[in-house]
Amino acid sequence: MRVIICGAGQVGYGIAERLAAEKNDVSIIDTAPELIQAVRDTLDVRGFVGHGSHPEVLEAAGAQNADMIIAVTLHDEVNIVACEVAHALFNVPMKIARIRAQSYLKPHYQDLFSREHLPIDVIISPEMEVGEMVLRRIALPGATDVVRFAENKIAMVAIECLEDCPVVHTPLAQLSELFPDLLSTVVGVTRGQKLFIPHSADQLLPGDLAYVVTPKDQVRRTLGLFGHDEEEATRIVIAGGGNIGLYVAKTIEQRQTRTRIKIIESTRERAVTVADQLRRTVVLNGSALEQKLLLEADIQDADLMVALTNNDQVNILSSVMAKRLGCKANLVLINNPAYQDLTKSLGIDAYVNPGSITISRVLQHVRRGRIRAVHSIQRGAAEIIEAEALETSPLVGGYLRDLDLPDGMRIGAIYRDGQVLKPNGAMRIRPKDRVVIFALADAVRHVEQMFRVSLEFF
Repeated sequence: MRVIICGAGQVGYGIAERLAAEKNDVSIIDTAPELIQAVRDTLDVRGFVGHGSHPEVLEAAGAQNADMIIAVTLHDEVNIVACEVAHALFNVPMKIARIRAQSYLKPHYQDLFSREHLPIDVIISPEMEVGEMVLRRIALPGATDVVRFAENKIAMVAIECLEDCPVVHTPLAQLSELFPDLLSTVVGVTRGQKLFIPHSADQLLPGDLAYVVTPKDQVRRTLGLFGHDEEEATRIVIAGGGNIGLYVAKTIEQRQTRTRIKIIESTRERAVTVADQLRRTVVLNGSALEQKLLLEADIQDADLMVALTNNDQVNILSSVMAKRLGCKANLVLINNPAYQDLTKSLGIDAYVNPGSITISRVLQHVRRGRIRAVHSIQRGAAEIIEAEALETSPLVGGYLRDLDLPDGMRIGAIYRDGQVLKPNGAMRIRPKDRVVIFALADAVRHVEQMFRVSLEFF
């Protein structure tokens, strides 16, 4: 596939890295020469210095032969124009744009990006995507990662196995026998620096991070079996009243009427704006690094500190301070991947990386075949993929135990006619089934091939 990426920041670089590793033909455009030089030095892609919205730059990058343009610069208007130029002058089939300003995304403007107006096929709003991820993590405090599939009927939760975890040192096959009505499947495990797919005879060990696919209505029971019975936070302090902080607070006000929220916002003008848009939330003006202000927000009595400012250092330090002052738990927004490995030693309970969330959304549309959703794991070491089975798929028809599946993938659940099914050797996949699969990076291409439309289909 020939892909042009506009924007060589963290998100653009991350997308280019993934696509280049999969042998796609990638060109990346940015106005910053140092970013393009870094891309040229480290990735097998072509780099172009210039504006991604300028026709001559797009032409130099090969837009006339491109299958897709992905516009993820920091400026919405550049992303919009880049897609429009790619459509009008070069007839690029697939156009994806990152749009941050919520004014473009209001429901009554939903026709704005239609083919007749601004022809963009996929709009990605990082603030809304990250906000929803934060809300899922707040709702399930025992999980370190939560993703939904199959019309929200299936969830993938990442669960840390603690020393007193009831399921450690027990073969996975035995767990299925002990809990026959539990439809949860352990599809992946991180142990130390190694990510692998476990077999039925394998055991979970203390310190493992288990990736479990389960029906939505069995998530809490699954967390309980892993020893995580933390109660949902009802007293929350949010650091940062930007788009994400405001979105999270607004949504909690609508969905959870008994939850009390306080926001700390450093800019006075923004604090006033946020206060005007919220009904029950207390908004404090000042720095989240000021101990006096944290105490004024009653951090010592809070269940959760959620740090969502634009500054990673502020997010990390304020969350560490909050726990030392008595806050029970914290959830931190971290943009820089270099900080993510330090979170555990610093006392950070959970973090959200906006870049990885945006990359996952883009990959959903880059993947070939009937791919409905993608979530990237461990900086691209694996993916959770939801795909729709076609009549021509090699998965359809045979018993699962007889299929020659790659070692690097495991089926976690099957969604059929509104029901979630746990896979077993005696099951057969039918056309139109939605299959949720955990695939290591080397096996992703195999998954794509399994769900592609073959020529025989037409």
